[in-house]
Amino acid sequence: MTSVRHDWKRELLPNLEQVERFCDEFRVFCSTNCARLDAFTAELLLREALTNAVRHGGRSNARQRISCTLRAKPASLLIVIRDGGHGFNWAARGKSCPDPSATGGRGIAILRKYASAVRFNREGNMVALFRRF
Repeated sequence: MTSVRHDWKRELLPNLEQVERFCDEFRVFCSTNCARLDAFTAELLLREALTNAVRHGGRSNARQRISCTLRAKPASLLIVIRDGGHGFNWAARGKSCPDPSATGGRGIAILRKYASAVRFNREGNMVALFRRF
């Protein structure tokens, strides 16, 4: 038996309104292509990675687009987000837990908590999130 796979690629302008619209489209994509996935966790990962790309990568060039690639299978989801920013030193962030009362700085901790695997490229302007459901 072969596994059904659905791929979806989009480019977004780096603003939060685009993230919101894309997440609306993502809910429809999931309901029609991968209904067995945990929709809350899938959207949380997507929204957090896109928001980080807008806030940190999009600041360097507001016309630079954010690339998003999704690969959904019946029991897994791969999300790859790349922004046009200079990146950041993700290795220096370690695996420390941020202060729960902080209003920012929890993005990487959220990704690590809810994804089965988190990988950054060397520059720190691309993240790949894999989640088994």
